[in-house]
Amino acid sequence: MNPTTKAWLQIHFCVVLWGFTAIIGKLITLESLPLVMWRMSIVALILLALPRIRNSLREMNTKLLLAYTGIGVLVCVHWLTFYGAIRLANASVAVTCIATVPAFLAILEPFLAGRRFRFSELFLGLLVLPGIALVVGGTPDSMNSGIVMGLFSALAVAVFAALNKRYVLKADPLTVTAIEMAAGGALLLVLGALYSQLEWLPSVPGIVVSAEDIFVMPQRNDLLWLLLLAFACTLLPFALSLVALRQLSAYASALAINLEPLYAIALAALLLGEQQEVSAGFYIGAALIMAVVLIYPWWTRRQSRPD
Repeated sequence: MNPTTKAWLQIHFCVVLWGFTAIIGKLITLESLPLVMWRMSIVALILLALPRIRNSLREMNTKLLLAYTGIGVLVCVHWLTFYGAIRLANASVAVTCIATVPAFLAILEPFLAGRRFRFSELFLGLLVLPGIALVVGGTPDSMNSGIVMGLFSALAVAVFAALNKRYVLKADPLTVTAIEMAAGGALLLVLGALYSQLEWLPSVPGIVVSAEDIFVMPQRNDLLWLLLLAFACTLLPFALSLVALRQLSAYASALAINLEPLYAIALAALLLGEQQEVSAGFYIGAALIMAVVLIYPWWTRRQSRPD
């Protein structure tokens, strides 16, 4: 099996696992900030307990360590706003907004990852916009704030995916995962402490409601879901996606990840009954967005075919 084919299989396996992320996030009763704080902290603690990871960290130069730390903050912002979108809208809406990532990446990746700009990628990325319009039109007005937050989450994905592509060959994927998870977890611990001490800080709908909600210990069911989220939907696919990213562009990877809504929407309908919350226009829009994913491999083969 050639490396590129193997990378495609790895990224699609990650997509299957990520398809459960929104569902598990909906089932966890914690607010978004403590949910993400626990998610990132559990993964970081597991990895930092490994001697191999600690040795790799000691050998890493400061500049690279700071770069991965910054990317970890962006990952944290993505997850905060992603789960915020789930709280303000629903799981189906949140994952569909993430399908706009290729449109953002078509513009951002050439600048952040240092590769050639391709008009074909921008064109394919823009094809998702009619789908997004249908998605927005197929949801109640009460979900509009969740859609805005979901689109901001997609922008954060695009930025950290492009930066990960730029630095992915410079360190071991598990070490990178440990740094990025630890950076996000530490940031949220600081934010949580600030919310606990500064009563004047405003609540952020969908992310944090009150200081009392931040450092609450998860109940038994929440803890079980958090452990599943940390292991099966974070540690394994996050590290494996970094391995795949060594062979694929961030744009190609993002288009494959756009299949996640197919799994998440089907699971949300089956397990959470969300098909009753949106109209047929939502599903037509989601289908248009997914069609772009299927067009991309055909398009790239056609572009690379000799005349």
